[in-house]
Parts: sequence; structure tokens; C-alpha cells
Amino acid sequence: MAIYLNTSKPYESYKELVNSRYFVDKTNIIEEVNERISTNDKYVCITRPRRFGKSSIINMLGAYYSKAVDSSDIFNELEISKNRKYKENLNKYNVIKIDFSDLPDESFEYSEYMNRIRNNIEKDLLKFYPNIPFDKTSSLSDKFHSTEAKFIFIFDEWDFIFNRGLFEEHHNDFLEFLRLLLKDKPYVALAYMTGILPIKKHSSGSALNMFEEFTFLKDRKFEEYFGFTEEEVRDLCIKNKNMKYQELESWYNGYMTATGLKIYNPRSVVLALSNNYCQSYWTNTGAMDEVLEYLKYNILEVRDDVIKMVNGEDVEIEIDEEYRAGQGQPRTREEIYSAMIVLGFLSYYEGLVKIPNNELMKEFKKALVDESFGEVSKIVKSSETMLKATVKGDNETVIKILHEVHNSEIPILKYNDENSLSCVITLAYLYARNTYRIEREEWSGKGFVDFSFHPRRNRDIPFIIELKKDESVDAALNQIKEKEYALKFKKEYKDREVLAVAICYNSKTKEHSCKIEKI
Repeated sequence: MAIYLNTSKPYESYKELVNSRYFVDKTNIIEEVNERISTNDKYVCITRPRRFGKSSIINMLGAYYSKAVDSSDIFNELEISKNRKYKENLNKYNVIKIDFSDLPDESFEYSEYMNRIRNNIEKDLLKFYPNIPFDKTSSLSDKFHSTEAKFIFIFDEWDFIFNRGLFEEHHNDFLEFLRLLLKDKPYVALAYMTGILPIKKHSSGSALNMFEEFTFLKDRKFEEYFGFTEEEVRDLCIKNKNMKYQELESWYNGYMTATGLKIYNPRSVVLALSNNYCQSYWTNTGAMDEVLEYLKYNILEVRDDVIKMVNGEDVEIEIDEEYRAGQGQPRTREEIYSAMIVLGFLSYYEGLVKIPNNELMKEFKKALVDESFGEVSKIVKSSETMLKATVKGDNETVIKILHEVHNSEIPILKYNDENSLSCVITLAYLYARNTYRIEREEWSGKGFVDFSFHPRRNRDIPFIIELKKDESVDAALNQIKEKEYALKFKKEYKDREVLAVAICYNSKTKEHSCKIEKI
């Protein structure tokens, strides 16, 4: 049986986090929340993608406010203890903490789901207030009233049944349950809830319109508390001693808050530091299948945008309305991008959307293999052959694959603008991201290299690609040598050969040429 009222679980969970090697102190959020207790601002809903530390903050608040424990042993050593009002609310409240994703093991109906929550709350109230006569016919709200006490409500994964597509016919019933429990109730000292999706809106507003929402797109108040900042990641790298900040930056940097603050996904950073190895840690926590389903609804309109973003470009789009709980499958371009931003697959700042980092780039690469992407899928699948041919110096195979890419039915790959040739190269070498760090326009020697391929394994050879339109491959190779593009590689990979790859396109003959040399 779940215990919701005055449980020690938040304290125990937060203490484990504090004792972990890569703990980051976010307790100053408590100062912000304290100001809202028993005021008109006491209803707070903060939504973020998975893995951005929402549950950690939930446990922190539960440990701080609950009268079930004495948590001063934790908080006396943390940043919040420096606040002059630190002890005013420390362990002073009845705390109701509910994780709405905590489900029975067996299959169940909505009525079972909600009855379990209601019954557990009632049992907890009877346990802590045994002398209060509860009328069985009275509402849950009336039972809270009869205690004549103040409560802090902390809800985790408030939107669980929405983002999992459960009980769709009862979504409004669930919102009504929360409204009747919380809205305008004198026993509510604070209602703090988190989830992934912003609150569902009705035509006449929202059943939960008393909540002030702080979303991934628009939060300017709590932005620094969800995710790691650059400074925090740098400090963790110093503590680690083995991992360089630049390596974590290349993998996990790229999310931006509404004010332009750079934010890192905490789980990926901690796992990379714990393993002393950067890779995609996304797979166990967020299903790229969700995004793939969205893209299928609008594949023709969105496909070129995705190719641009995989190529490292930003795509311009104004997101006026955020994707919300209960909205249904997004179908328009704006709805699709809004959903992908809310879920953390894309980053958005000042009207530009992009794939935030290398970790997510690898997830998009996996998605592009799906047959729903048609010609793009075929190109991505041939990218392993492209890499092997390049490393072997097989000019003919490289030319053949480039020719096939150019002849695909994808308008953006027809070289209609200056970035089209680089888009072709990006797709053709997408497989290389598994074993190479790929940089565009990287400074080396006496200029900027079009594409630099930095191997992650000692056995792989580094290489440089220089692109030219309506020029010869020899001219491209000469530029690599004269501008000493390999200089950075020679310093980074001592005593190792570097491949110089010249790729050219003739706009008159519509043919590609390639020449590969070791330098």
C-alpha cells in the first residue's frame, strides 16, 4: 500500500542523491518556493522533458517541508542553509507526496487507478487524525477540511495518463479531481506539481487555471534548477579528473532556456562521468518512436527540415502554442516541433529550432533509417558503405553513392543553395557518427575545414573532407595542403596518417568526382 502523507521516502531518496559523487546542489529553489506558501502564488506547475531532474527536486522539497523527518542533517550543509529564512519552513508541514506513475502491477481501469489514490489518501488521513470523525459520504476535500490543518501537496508525473495515452475518455475527470482537491482550498499551503506536458486547456480555459505554469519554452523563473548549467558541468569534470569538459560539451550541450541559459541533461552527464565515456544514454529513458510517429503525419513538409537539422543547421519557426496534455497526435509542422521540443528532442531559442547535441543526433540517425523516410532511409543505410569506401580510398564507390544521393527525389539535395552539398555529405556519412566526432567549419592550420572526422577509436584513421563546386579535385587537395588543414590532426593524433578527401561537383555535367590521399 502506498503511503502519501508524511512519508520518509522523499528524505531517504534525497539523502542518497546528496551522498552521490556527482551531486549538484539545487536547494536555492527552496527560497523561491517558500515565498509562495500560503499566498495567491501557491499553485506551481513545472514541466520539463524526461531526465531533467524533476523528481530530484520533488524529493528535495518533500524532505525539506515534511514534519515526518528531521532533515536538518542534510540541509544544514547545503546552499539553502545560508538563507536567513531557512528554518522557517524546515520540517513544519504535512506533506502529501504522490507519484501518479506509480501503478498497480496488474491491468486496471481508470476507476481502480483513482480509487487506489483516494483510498490511500483517506487511510493516511485517518492514521494521522484518528480522532476526527470522517463521514463516509463526504468528499475528499471535506475530509481535509475537517483536520483543520495545512498541507503541502507535491505531485510527480501529474500528466502520466496523458503522455501514456491511458484512459483518454477520463482525462477531463482526472483534471476535475485535481481541481476539486486543490482549487481555492484553505488547507492548501502549497501545490507543487511536475510533469512533461503543460496543462491541458479547454475552450473555456483550464480546469487547473489556478496554476502558474513554468514550461520548457517559457520558464524564466526556475530555469537554472532543471538541468545542469555550464558552470556546474565544468565543476563536475574537475571532480571527475578524467573527463574533459570539451568532450561532454560536444556530446550533451545544446539546450537553451527562454533567457538563453545553456542547460545540460543531468542524467547523461552523470552517466558519462560515472563511466568515463561519452555516448548516447537516451535510449533507456525516452522513446524516439514517439517522435517518429509524429513525423509520419507530416513527413513531406518536415523531412527537409530534419535533413537541415541533421546537417547542423537551425530551422526557423515560431512556436506560439505549446504541445499540451491531452492534445492528441500533432499533425501540423508547428505542432510536431512543439511536441518534440516539449519532449526534449529539439532545442528552441528565439524562433530557431535545432537538434541540440550529438546524443540526440544519434537518435535522429536511428529514426531516419525507418522506411517511412523513403529515399532518406536508403541514403542513411548506405552511409556505412560510404565510410568504409572512404577509409579504403575507394574513389569509385564514393562517387557512385554521391551520384545516387543526388539523383534521389529529395529537393533539398539538388544543390539549389550553398548548403545542399554539405547536406548530401552529412547524410552520406551519417553512419560515421558512431565512431567519429564530426565537426563542420573547424579551424585548423590556416583556415576552416569543411568537414573534420575525429576518430573515437585508436584504430580508426582521421580524415578531412574539402568540398568544391565546379572546381577540380586537385584544386581541393592543394587547398588542404597549402592551408595546412591537417595541422590540428597531426598535433592531436601524433604519428598517425591523415586522409585528405576532395569531393567536387560539376554543375554542368551533373557529375561528382573524388580523390583521396594520405598526408
